[in-house]
Amino acid sequence: MVDLMREACRLIVSDYRRYYREGRGKYVIFKLLACALTARNHCFAYSFWLRLASKGPSPLRQVARLMHYRLSRRYGVQIPVETRIGEELYIGHGVGIVVNGGTVIGDNCNLSQFVSIGTNHGTPAVIGNNVYIGPNVCVVEDVRIGDNATIGAGSVVVHDVPENATVAGVPARVLNYNDPGRYCRCV
Repeated sequence: MVDLMREACRLIVSDYRRYYREGRGKYVIFKLLACALTARNHCFAYSFWLRLASKGPSPLRQVARLMHYRLSRRYGVQIPVETRIGEELYIGHGVGIVVNGGTVIGDNCNLSQFVSIGTNHGTPAVIGNNVYIGPNVCVVEDVRIGDNATIGAGSVVVHDVPENATVAGVPARVLNYNDPGRYCRCV
């Protein structure tokens, strides 16, 4: 139980650092809790309850699942608790996001509004580290998105995206390999 709580706290603090560019110091835990409980930023609050619902200790997990369900309904964000998500998740604008539960999301990833990551055949996407997914993007089926990729707004991704690529269009095509990961800067 201690290991689960430690893992949940590590992920929550990494998300907090991503949103607020701070995460060290004496009072960070109080600031973090205040942000999550007051929903000053509903995207961070959603991440907070998602992390606790998936990795938190058993007694807290039930409350976290209830809060996760409540926020999912309120904002139209459906990221199942079984989704494997790395550190520093950033949800931009936090509305209309649908992610398949089998999806794997790497570290330092941005999910913008109205993103759909799904599958009809049980083989969802694997998303690398430092990936920016723009608004209104659909990622369909067994797609691998490489590290430092940028997916432009309104794209439909049906094929693998190479590392360091910027893709856009319907279907998404590589535009260039300039300035990889430009929207996903590490703290």
